[in-house]
Amino acid sequence: MKLVEYADTDMLSFDLANVLAGELRRALVGEERALFVVPGGSTPGPVFDALCAADLDWARVDVLLSDERWRPEVHLRSNTRLIRERLLTGRAAAARYLPLYAKAAEPEEVLAELEANIAPCLPIAICLLGMGVDMHTASLFPGADRLEEALDRNAPILVAMRAPGAQEPRVTLSARVLDGAITKHIVITGDRKRAAIERARYLRPIEAPVAAVLSGATVHWAPEDAA
Repeated sequence: MKLVEYADTDMLSFDLANVLAGELRRALVGEERALFVVPGGSTPGPVFDALCAADLDWARVDVLLSDERWRPEVHLRSNTRLIRERLLTGRAAAARYLPLYAKAAEPEEVLAELEANIAPCLPIAICLLGMGVDMHTASLFPGADRLEEALDRNAPILVAMRAPGAQEPRVTLSARVLDGAITKHIVITGDRKRAAIERARYLRPIEAPVAAVLSGATVHWAPEDAA
């Protein structure tokens, strides 16, 4: 794990967007298409705001969420809604979006269909992840019902996940798929998350799921903005 510190969140967002754009350009030099995995949540929004204007061949980029809440795209809690509003706009609107949601009562009903769209695009070229203070990443939550399966070296591409306190089921890329990315970045802010990721380095993935993807990852950290 490599830690990069920034003076504030504005600098983090601008610099990280430049790093990601450069990596996408390099990936497209050697491959016809590049798979770009991104997180939901509020932290990466400013990164997306800067990245969507990057001058690169977005039409050859496949964008995939690391995880999704089992809600329709129009729902306020949908990660897809955030991605469409903050990343898949401007120049980046030309990218191809790979959904992690399809109309069904439960995610298990359509996992095979969703995986079939993703499998031909693997491995991940660039993976951007977030992390919670509980050391979860994607929807790999401590105490989740299928965490062991999602952490297994032979895990499927996608795992349906239900976690204590979660309002709805989730669909997440497995740790195997996330860790197989050619480049990995984790973006966090604030002292609590800084302390959490330092702890995770010495814990097992079943205790701190983010530990499953820390090897070779670059962690981008900035203090939280003052209120």
